[in-house]
Amino acid sequence: MTGDDATVRAALHAGPKKSSKRWVSAGVVCTGLFLLGMDLTVLNVAIPALQRALGSSAGQTQWIVDAYALVLGGLVLTVGGVTDRIGRRRAFLAGVALCGLASWAGAVSVAPWQLIAARGAMGAGASLIMPATLSMITGLFPEPALRQRAISLWAAVGGVGGALGPVVGGWLVSHYSWRAVFWINLPLAAAVIALTLLWVPPSPPARTEPVDVPGTVLSAVALLSLVWAIIEGPSRGWTSGQVLAAFACAAVSLTAFGVWLRRARTPMLPRHVMRREALLPVAALAMMSFAMFGALFLISLYLQGVLGYTAWQAGVRTLPLPAALIAGAVLAAGLTGRLNRRSVLAYGLLVIVCSFVLLSFTTPQSTYPHLALVQIVAGLGAGLTAAAGTAAVMDTVGESNAAVGSAVNDASRQVGATLGVAVQGSVLATVYQDRMGEAFARAGLAGTPSTTDSLLALTGRQSGAAAGGGLHAVAADAFVAGLTRSASLAAVVAALAAVAVWRLLPRPPIVLPSPPSHMPPVGSRS
Repeated sequence: MTGDDATVRAALHAGPKKSSKRWVSAGVVCTGLFLLGMDLTVLNVAIPALQRALGSSAGQTQWIVDAYALVLGGLVLTVGGVTDRIGRRRAFLAGVALCGLASWAGAVSVAPWQLIAARGAMGAGASLIMPATLSMITGLFPEPALRQRAISLWAAVGGVGGALGPVVGGWLVSHYSWRAVFWINLPLAAAVIALTLLWVPPSPPARTEPVDVPGTVLSAVALLSLVWAIIEGPSRGWTSGQVLAAFACAAVSLTAFGVWLRRARTPMLPRHVMRREALLPVAALAMMSFAMFGALFLISLYLQGVLGYTAWQAGVRTLPLPAALIAGAVLAAGLTGRLNRRSVLAYGLLVIVCSFVLLSFTTPQSTYPHLALVQIVAGLGAGLTAAAGTAAVMDTVGESNAAVGSAVNDASRQVGATLGVAVQGSVLATVYQDRMGEAFARAGLAGTPSTTDSLLALTGRQSGAAAGGGLHAVAADAFVAGLTRSASLAAVVAALAAVAVWRLLPRPPIVLPSPPSHMPPVGSRS
């Protein structure tokens, strides 16, 4: 037992209300995670307003959105190794404070570069928050059954925060301005800091060995290069020199990182994390994020571009996804006791496959109930997968390495989410551009839309009415063709992950009940 765990348990197990105190502490920690998840997506619906206000170019606008994901995905593994050494509550408080200060900087920005810098600082704060939250949750609940419930709560809150981001952002932009999506973080951050100091006990370092500097540098270079290449691939081209160079840098750095882990005396990443029992759930979580975040992106475009809803109306109509995700996470906690995490993880991925099969049958005539059903099925699968996969990873790494284990979990999901939006968005844009090019050629028109931004402008109700119903119908057909192609790709990815988990993840041993004490042992003479 480490000093960290001993302190947490001694503080929270004292008194008759020990269980309620632990759950209150877990709720406070998860509130910080909710803030992080919301910041990932809240800005998406505010882009048109801030672009008009700041006069940002297309490239600057892209980096206003992507700076957060780049810094978070690139630093979370590095910071996770440090968190176990400086104390988890300390890292959590520092991350929330940094997010609050960076949000203030974003709210008062008057130039695009200032907003990009603020979003990057918010990502740095988030990289401190993410590993600390899950590691504190595992320390609060050493009992396996309670820990599974707490991790299910953690998974649900994180997913709900990301899913509610567009809803909250749409309401704030509609009623106030784009700056409100930053101002809202200040009271939330202040409340989280105050509640943490009041309810969450201090946690001394869980690891005392020196920081693995070479491993820290190599992991940061690898993830920053990889996330940058994924973000820039759709705009620069997946075969452009810069993108290929970034992928090569990531590959070389990851290889060097793996070699270093085998030789280092005190590696930042425990060697047993590289075992199949940990790597397969990590890969499954990455594939889940690839499918789910890409789907949320495509569904948001469909709601606005084809069905003609405003940003606020579209955000409200994505609420079935987080509601079903909560239900799936709760269901995972109950099923794990009856089945096992391997089965729950595989079944969750199969449910996700079913949701994308449904999405692949979307037509230009499909209405909102069809998309609501897709979201419900997808949310159930995501809740099952996230809860079971995260618990499997944390059980493998052990409590003394909980922060770095959480960082591995978080980095895989962040890379998967970024890759999902980039790849599925690219598939959608490519198919849409080809279909619209053919339609323009048949009509003898010059030029063709080439981005999803022009798609929204072309298929919106106002532009559709101005351009004529025929053009709107052609654009809707082109969009749906890209949507169904992307959905089919996501279904294949989730199916491969499910097969890998079922075939390669070791089956838990079957524990037979002990015979009653009055019965003689098997094989003995009565």
